[in-house]
Amino acid sequence: MADSPWWSSGVQFECQGSGRCCVSHGGYGYVYLTKEDRIRFAKALNMTTRQFTSKYCKKVDGIYQLIDGDQGRCVFLEGKQCGVYEGRPTQCRTWPFWPEVMDVKVWKKEVTEFCPGVGKGKVWSKKHIEAALKEQTDSEEAYGS
Repeated sequence: MADSPWWSSGVQFECQGSGRCCVSHGGYGYVYLTKEDRIRFAKALNMTTRQFTSKYCKKVDGIYQLIDGDQGRCVFLEGKQCGVYEGRPTQCRTWPFWPEVMDVKVWKKEVTEFCPGVGKGKVWSKKHIEAALKEQTDSEEAYGS
């Protein structure tokens, strides 16, 4: 049997509303969007998907991205809160459980040192984390659609 991941007994995390994850830092500066993400955003903004895509997206190397806001801030960040929380994309909904940061060393450097929600609030189970990882992985396969 393979070794269990470091997070197999769960991870304590609760968003603290700092807005830090909504501002570019290091290699994490782009919000990638699937067609479903663009549909969800458009619905939350009472727009058509075409209108949303035209106004708020750019396509780079065949992949849709949310346009950049001022100083690397998400264009929908209002103060420290998401202005379209119900419409936020998969990438935002699955934070901090992204495949690329679930290695223990990367987690400590890129998440624990950055995000004030780590170590606070609810303990997310292995099952929940696996579901978030799968959702993020599935969405990555759908980028550009």
